[in-house]
Amino acid sequence: MAGLTNDQIGVLAVWNDCTPGDEEKYEAWYQREHLLDRLKVPGFRVGRRYEAMDGTPQFFTYYETDTVDVLNSNVYQGQVNNPSPLTRTIMSRTFINMNRTVCERIWCEGSMTAGYAVTVRAQDDADGVDDAGMRALAKDLDVARVEKWSSAAQPTDPSTEESIRGGDEHIANCIIVHVLREEHARKLSRKLRLSLGNKTEIGFYRLLCELRSEAG
Repeated sequence: MAGLTNDQIGVLAVWNDCTPGDEEKYEAWYQREHLLDRLKVPGFRVGRRYEAMDGTPQFFTYYETDTVDVLNSNVYQGQVNNPSPLTRTIMSRTFINMNRTVCERIWCEGSMTAGYAVTVRAQDDADGVDDAGMRALAKDLDVARVEKWSSAAQPTDPSTEESIRGGDEHIANCIIVHVLREEHARKLSRKLRLSLGNKTEIGFYRLLCELRSEAG
């Protein structure tokens, strides 16, 4: 398996909320079915789930794949177009405020993962941030990794899962900063909100769990 410092891997980035009252069902589905199913797809390397400490939506999940083509493979498309009965239920009533984008990682500084993440989402390419300044954050000893994801070509037709959800929002790009300590991550998210204003959406998340492919 290629190392994490390789740039152009595929990334499936998801931000969403959970319908109040459905939290237990949502967690059971994610932990006992959904993550396991996704990581069985050839080419999926790792899935990570986060929960918001500050900012919205409440949840952030992403998957790394060998290439962006994995997310258009027959096996993966078979999953998203043939959801299980429980997935249909979750997608129809529990997944809300869904933002889901197939991305390609275009650069990466650092090779470690940490317990906190600050995400900087832009809905339009013109709303991006200074790449050089963000890459420089990796020099901080409390920053494990900084990477940028850019939207790849999205499927022309919505999958069955997306149709059940009623359609998803998408991002143009995202910079994610993996941070070791909560205090530092909180300060960074505040600093970015002040410096970027309304150009981007900033989220501060803590890692809930990670699942790696057995093939990796």
